[in-house]
Parts: sequence; structure tokens; C-alpha cells
Amino acid sequence: MTAAFSFRPARPEDLDALVDLEQRCFDGDRLSRRSFRHWIRQAHSGLIVAHGLSDEAGAEGALAGYALVILQRGTRMARLYSIAADPACRGKGLGEQLMNAAERYAHREKRLYLRLEVRRDNPAAIRLYERLGYKLFAETPDYYEDHQDALRFQKRLHYKPENPARLDIPWVRQTTEFTCGPACLLMARHALDGHAPADTDELLIWREATTIFMTAGHGGCHPLGLALAARRRGLSATVYCNQSGPLFLDSVRDENKKRVIETVHRHFEDEAKQQAVPVHYQELTAERLDQALQDGEVAIVLISTWRLDGRKAPHWVVVSGADRECFYIHDPDPADDQVPLDCQHVPISRDRFEQMTRYGQSRLRTAVIVGKGDLT
Repeated sequence: MTAAFSFRPARPEDLDALVDLEQRCFDGDRLSRRSFRHWIRQAHSGLIVAHGLSDEAGAEGALAGYALVILQRGTRMARLYSIAADPACRGKGLGEQLMNAAERYAHREKRLYLRLEVRRDNPAAIRLYERLGYKLFAETPDYYEDHQDALRFQKRLHYKPENPARLDIPWVRQTTEFTCGPACLLMARHALDGHAPADTDELLIWREATTIFMTAGHGGCHPLGLALAARRRGLSATVYCNQSGPLFLDSVRDENKKRVIETVHRHFEDEAKQQAVPVHYQELTAERLDQALQDGEVAIVLISTWRLDGRKAPHWVVVSGADRECFYIHDPDPADDQVPLDCQHVPISRDRFEQMTRYGQSRLRTAVIVGKGDLT
């Protein structure tokens, strides 16, 4: 039986009813009153509430359920963060109607995908998601407070994917503000030769690959430095860069720091020649990136974070897959309002990705393609 409900964005006066509903629906992993207040105010989310209709004129009745959809900035992805239906309304089609409302919101915000997590021991919810067209794409052990596993589902909202290519690349979180490049190389190495990262690997790679100075604070990693670090670990590496000469100089004013960058750059160039690392002073095209993914290689790409967090910082990410519409990235650095799941296989439309991969006034584009080594 399907009952009629009204749907609208949550308002501050819904706060008490939302907290009460959360208490009645869940024994653990509950959203707090503070969280509900935050999401009601948050611009990049859709907290949708459902009310029963109390009369034929359509007057709003009691709160019956909610769906919370979070939009991931700079991407084409939305996430169903939480959904709840009043136990008294079960069997009336409310769950499906809430899902439809969530999809409408994500579609209206021009998202290509809606993703969600569900407990492995919730077969009723799993059946609903599968019936609505959601596909299982990952599993996360020990996700919930009681250590239950989570199944991750997603649905493409605009069109059906055509032979999507996605590498099985484990995600690695960077542990410092300046080690995105090493974290990306650790992802590539784990995918290519099965090496699980050790505690010291991240900082040792950074020590090998950094240009010492870049923006304020610790220096970031040079593409040649990352390529050489990959070669030392038995992997093949090819560098693409649309500029020759020392990189990142336009972000450094101090002449002594510039001299250090220039010195390290020359050292990297000399060692790359000795190690026969291929260096192409040209742009990495979308076609070459697609080919790398098809060949089982891993692309580590420098982006500007402007479209992700508004900071215009250089940042290394891994391209974890591609299809006709999007490239997918593993971002090693979750923002404060993100969980690690938000940073894995993030869909970026191809035109947006091309814009993201240009950094600074010089429009620097650079990447390292890493593959299984054959260096004997």
C-alpha cells in the first residue's frame, strides 16, 4: 500500500521532531541535535522531510521521515548520508518515496551519481535499493558503531554507464598536510605490486621527492621526484609536464628558496636521465589517460584544489577509473566535513577535470603514469 506524503526542505521548526524520530528509528549511529541543526543550515546538502497529509486539503501532518543528501563540492556526486522512516509508516511506501525525493534533489543539483551505505544485516533496505536500480560497488568492514560492515551502493542518475573502466586501487589517507604525493604513490604501489604501506613509507617518499620549498610551509613533491621514487621501488614511471624548467617558482618570492628549488630540479633531471625515466614535455591528454587505465597503469595527477575547497593549492590525486562522462579520483586528503568514503572513486566530469588539472598562473599540467616494473 502506498500512502500520500508531502516533501519539502527541513526548516528550523522541524528540529525537535527530527531528533525524536532519530531516537525512535535507530539504536546507534544517530545524528545528534547539533548535526540536524548544522544540516538544516548547510548550503551543500538537502535535508528533506516527509509529512503525512492530515486532511483532503493537503494540510501537513506529523513528521513521517527524512532523507539527508550531501553534495560533494567540485564533483558530480551526491551522497545519501542518512534516511529514516517512522516505524508507524512502514508498509506505506515511504522509504521508496524518500529515495525518489533524494534522487530528484541530486538530479536538480546536476549530480550524476547518488551513493549510499547500508548495513550488511539490513536485507529489507538492500532489497529496496537494488529494486530502485542501485548497484553494489564496494564494501567497508567495521563501519558502524557496533562493528557491522557497510555495503556501498550507487545509482547513475542521468544515463546508464557504458563499459566503465575502474582500477582496483586501494585508498590511502595522507597523514600530514604535505604528503599527498607520497600517499598517491603508495596507492599506486599497493594496486600494482600488492605492497601494503608501512608506517615510514610516506615520509621516506616525501623526503626523496620533495622540492624542499614551494608554497608556505613544507615543500610538496615534484613529478620527477615521484617518478624516481617509483623507480627505486621497482615500478615503471613516465612523466608528463607541459613546462620545462623548475616548477612552482611563481609561488616563491625568496631568492634563496628559489635557488634551492632550481638546484633540486636539476638534480632530479640528471637522475631521471641516468635512470632512463621517460619525460614528455607535453600535456597529458584525456586519450593518453584513458589508455593508461586500460593498460592497467595508475595515473597520479596534480590538480588545483580551487574547485574542491576554494584554496587554490597544488594537490596530487590518483585517477582510479574512467567512463564516457567522468574521470574518478582517489583524493588522499578528506576535508573536515568529509569521511574517507567521500574521497574514493569521486566522479569528476571530463570538462571539469581538465580545468582542475591546471595549476597556478602558469597553468601547469603535470602527471606521473606508474606501471608494473620490468627493470631487470
